[in-house]
Amino acid sequence: MFSFHGVSDLAQLIGMAVAPVFLLAGIAGFLNVMSARLGRIIDRARIVEVRVSRVSGEQRTISEREMVSLWRRVDIIHLSIALCAGAGLLVCALIAALFIAALWQLSADGLIVGLFVLALVLLIFSLLCLLNEIRLATRSLRAGFEYAEERSN
Repeated sequence: MFSFHGVSDLAQLIGMAVAPVFLLAGIAGFLNVMSARLGRIIDRARIVEVRVSRVSGEQRTISEREMVSLWRRVDIIHLSIALCAGAGLLVCALIAALFIAALWQLSADGLIVGLFVLALVLLIFSLLCLLNEIRLATRSLRAGFEYAEERSN
């Protein structure tokens, strides 16, 4: 592992921590995108909720179906945010482990590798959830377009 003997060693340690910090910045960007998507879904759900209470018949059925789809998307994007935040926390723990291991001259190679791999696994699953939410949004949009096309014929 890394042995800590002075300011030059500290500078080298900080250099080693830069890569995980860039990963953390990327994770923060993903969280920003996901939280924006969540906000838009919730805004749309509020609009559709009002519409459900005001319409009847086929329009109500369509609106209720859209509500189900919106809440499914909320669940998926929420899971994506939780996984991404978990990845960010693991990257923070990794950076802390780098400094603690150097300061106390501990061998933490396994811990550091484990934290990094686990963070990447959580990030992968988070991005898969995001892709699934986008797929549902696209399918919902397509269904609305097909309905509008049927009504115009």
